[in-house]
Amino acid sequence: MKHERIKQLLKEDFTKLQNAKVLLLGVGGVGGHCLDCLVRSGVSNITIVDYDTYDESNQNRQMWSELHVGELKTEALQKHYPDIKIINVHVEEQWVRDFDFSEYDIVLDAIDNTRAKLALAQACYRKLISSFGSAKRVDPTKVQVADIWKSAGDPLGKKIRRELTRRKFKSKYKVIFSSEEAVVTEHKGSFVGVTATFGLTMCAEAIKKIRGL
Repeated sequence: MKHERIKQLLKEDFTKLQNAKVLLLGVGGVGGHCLDCLVRSGVSNITIVDYDTYDESNQNRQMWSELHVGELKTEALQKHYPDIKIINVHVEEQWVRDFDFSEYDIVLDAIDNTRAKLALAQACYRKLISSFGSAKRVDPTKVQVADIWKSAGDPLGKKIRRELTRRKFKSKYKVIFSSEEAVVTEHKGSFVGVTATFGLTMCAEAIKKIRGL
């Protein structure tokens, strides 16, 4: 059976994975690897949200991108993971404010929009796991997990913390970040070793949360 090895690890907790409802926002470099990990681990109720199409520049880091240039990422990924549900929309601040997150057990944020990330924290921090920037870095061993207030070394994270403080937000939620200093500043260069590590770490943290750990 395809999930036998993960069942041997998780035992009775495997049922929790099968019953969990997961919402994954963004299926680029980080989100695509997270999706693949979730599906291979036995999470069967996943909804993905994205608006973008694959282009050639995605091929160094994004799952299946070389097979689907020009196609919507959500529709292309559904061909490989037919049980997932898809929503083709750009995740922006107003969409977050209008969306009903109540039916989902876990919300995974792999988007780049800062204002949408802030809105997500305020809307569903109890079930949220958020990714910061994976670009401009080459060392996957520097990828870390902490609550939002203990993250460091990431300009996006600093901006998020500052704005959350301004909004008088004091709650905690998990974030994935790299403590590695950016190796370039003027470009968004990326390395799949880091990008995939972000995505796989997000998957692992989601599984821990589903298990109640």
